[in-house]
Amino acid sequence: MGVGGDDRAGAAGSVLAERLNHLFANMHPPGAPYTNAFVAEEISGGAEEYGGVKVTEQYLSMLRNGKRANPGPELLRALAKFFAVPVGYLLGDLSQPQAARVEEEVRFLAAMRDQRVRAIALRSVGLPPEVQDSLTTIISQFRQQMNLPADPPEPGGETG
Repeated sequence: MGVGGDDRAGAAGSVLAERLNHLFANMHPPGAPYTNAFVAEEISGGAEEYGGVKVTEQYLSMLRNGKRANPGPELLRALAKFFAVPVGYLLGDLSQPQAARVEEEVRFLAAMRDQRVRAIALRSVGLPPEVQDSLTTIISQFRQQMNLPADPPEPGGETG
């Protein structure tokens, strides 16, 4: 790409970079977050699944740090598919409630990687709503006694 080819790192680029970094930090299997190299290889190697899109590790890095801000629609669709989010989330086209819902789902999936959290959630399935409410109250009381915030912090939020 020539100089100035896609160097528009304005508001749209910062939204894209912020959301990509959020997804990289939170949407991965147990263990370490995905790397740019891994995602580039998965998308570029999955011709049918990702529509034949080719992307490099370096280009993903530029998108994530805001040096590139205007990827093609095919790449945005491939990234959205890889991370299982609506493409509008990456574009910043969702309403605030819709984007908040996507981010809540990302937080939920990240929390479910913790085996203990998953066990607590699964054991509450099928209990009557009033019992589930009691469990929520008990957990809130434990959080308060331990001087923890009422709601758990967003995973990866320390670096965001």
